[in-house]
Amino acid sequence: MDKQTEIELQAAAFRRLQQHLMKDRTDVQNIDMMNLTGFCRNCLSRWYQEAANAKGIEMGKDEAREIFYGMSMDEWKANYQTDASAEKQAAFKVAFEENVTKKS
Repeated sequence: MDKQTEIELQAAAFRRLQQHLMKDRTDVQNIDMMNLTGFCRNCLSRWYQEAANAKGIEMGKDEAREIFYGMSMDEWKANYQTDASAEKQAAFKVAFEENVTKKS
């Protein structure tokens, strides 16, 4: 497979993942994703931002999130985010420390 085709397939897989998380499974909470997998929608938007910045494209966290989510974080939270139990919040602190803070 040539490199361009590989890039196009990777981009298509990313777009499908984005659709799955943003349209098909809005019921899945970010906190649950982070606790189970070590990443969430916010991580994906951050990785998008980091890729843009590496290419010399200025993009902040809020802009990247709005691009990935297709709406502002306030809109997403109002429409889809639910309250998390104390146990989930405690697990999130550990998962965030292990997967985000230590790698930054």
